[in-house]
Amino acid sequence: MNYLPQEIIRRKRDGHSLSREEIDFFVEGLTSSTISEGQTAALAMAIYFQGLSREECVALTLAMRDSGEVMEWLGENLDGPVIDKHSTGGVGDLVSLVLGPLLSACGAYVPMISGRGLGHTGGTLDKLEAIPGYNTAPGNSLFRKTVRTAGVAIIGQTGLLAPADGRLYAIRDVTATVESIGLITASILSKKLAAGLDALVMDVKVGNGAFMPTTEASRELARSIAEVATGAGTPTTALLTDMNQCLANSAGNAIEVREAIEFLTTSIRNDRLETVVLALGAEVLQTSGLSTSENEAFSALRQALDSGQAAEQFARMVCALGGPGDLLEHPESHLPLGPVVLEARPTQGGTVTAVDTRELGLVIVRLGGGRTDPGQAIDHRVGLGEVASLGEEVGSERPLAVIHAASEEAAQRAAREVCAAFTVADGTPVEAVPVIHERVATG
Repeated sequence: MNYLPQEIIRRKRDGHSLSREEIDFFVEGLTSSTISEGQTAALAMAIYFQGLSREECVALTLAMRDSGEVMEWLGENLDGPVIDKHSTGGVGDLVSLVLGPLLSACGAYVPMISGRGLGHTGGTLDKLEAIPGYNTAPGNSLFRKTVRTAGVAIIGQTGLLAPADGRLYAIRDVTATVESIGLITASILSKKLAAGLDALVMDVKVGNGAFMPTTEASRELARSIAEVATGAGTPTTALLTDMNQCLANSAGNAIEVREAIEFLTTSIRNDRLETVVLALGAEVLQTSGLSTSENEAFSALRQALDSGQAAEQFARMVCALGGPGDLLEHPESHLPLGPVVLEARPTQGGTVTAVDTRELGLVIVRLGGGRTDPGQAIDHRVGLGEVASLGEEVGSERPLAVIHAASEEAAQRAAREVCAAFTVADGTPVEAVPVIHERVATG
């Protein structure tokens, strides 16, 4: 049935619900470019102000998913479920690097489609591209083979997956409609569900380093994603996790891959990072049916981690996608850090009582480890190590962070910026903040 794009825009502008057929028509026109950028921008603005019902959001998600290739795995004869996780992004958030291999070590198959850094948040693809030879854009054949043989493949979105979302997102980006919960939900899920998942877990950040501006907005997004994904046929739960400080000990690209390798191969693990990794893993193991209880899921994850099996899965993935075969044994040889190393020390000793996490992320961007322009090359070597946590004592013996920079000038500037991002008070107790704020599910 043919529709007039302007009538669809008018109906949404006036607060009416769109039918699945109307949404399918619009997305098809978006994909084929028979609907103009102006019309697309107008509909995005109408959705921004009027919102989307759950039924509309499911329909938009499925239409954008189906605008390109939708992967199926039946022909691969996999002996476990196909699962994944997604995060709204943060600072020092290297969860994907360790959770993907960890889930595959527990019997799952993980075709993880990841993205690059956005604003102050780091991107999983940028981190992986710090590994020499690692191919984040393999052909479909190599991608499928890696998932089948290594159990996990973390790559970037190809032009074949949800192309309608790529065009819509570009228009949203320049029309101030990015913040729509319904459009964010459909954008995230159209790409994730195109990977042919049996189950998904969502990590929605909360705090001053989060993408969403408030806890209420984060909760609304988590609920929207869980309900829409489940309504689209992929059982999904979400966790609200804390981003009021750096999640890991480090933040950057090569330095986070180094920490991920240390996490997988030794018992040296940041407690907050480990809590988030295990909680997300336990959620999706239960949702996919690989575990029947939370205790069983935690036990399986611990065994896979402590036995070294998860590290082996990571090594297989790296090798299959072109990386070095001895990365786990010699990470420092393949993942060099910035040549200028400088400790950022507070002007007075005391307890860390607050962290401007977003500002820490921007420090890395200004060091060259992130982008201010989409086509900009980044310096994988730069970043922050040994980042202090809330409640930690800092001073002459314990810096706020160790800066790895490309030049002395950049290091000195970053040191001033890091000091400004931390609040340090003498003798002030800090109330412990839970790492996992809330679980969101449809049941």
